Amino acid sequence: MKDSIIDASKMELEDKVVVINRVSKTVKGGRKMRFAALVVVGDKNGHVGAGLGKAAEVPEAIRKAKEDAIKKMVEVPFDENGSVPHDFTGAFGSSTVLMKKSPEGTGIIAGGPARAVLELAGYKNIRTKSLGSNNKQNVVLATINGLSQLKTPEQVAALRGISVEQLG
Repeated sequence: MKDSIIDASKMELEDKVVVINRVSKTVKGGRKMRFAALVVVGDKNGHVGAGLGKAAEVPEAIRKAKEDAIKKMVEVPFDENGSVPHDFTGAFGSSTVLMKKSPEGTGIIAGGPARAVLELAGYKNIRTKSLGSNNKQNVVLATINGLSQLKTPEQVAALRGISVEQLG
């Protein structure tokens, strides 16, 4: 699931800029400003990715980040409620994101960076809690990491060599 290459050319992709950082380097002549953009891309149908782009101008940084996000797309599973198949924790760096399965009508309960990922992945009902560091880049990557490691009941049954009914 994680290793499969996703052909983004056939998908209707939406993108969302999570954060734009202005970074500066002090050189002999003064400060040199550059921009770093974090962008999340998804088709709202089980595919999502995040990318980082850096450039001297903001639009160029966003374009680079979008291209990077498309390259790093992963496929994520759903259950019948448009939620995650099971509760799971994703981690990246010192950020941890707890994702909990929710019933129909819950909506997306998540903080800013995690919400962008979950909306573009296509989840309808999910609760999340960001633990540890709330660095936006690490929260986005922790969310994607957690989603990419989720398994459907069918996948678990196949790994164990039993039927879905026997999982109980």
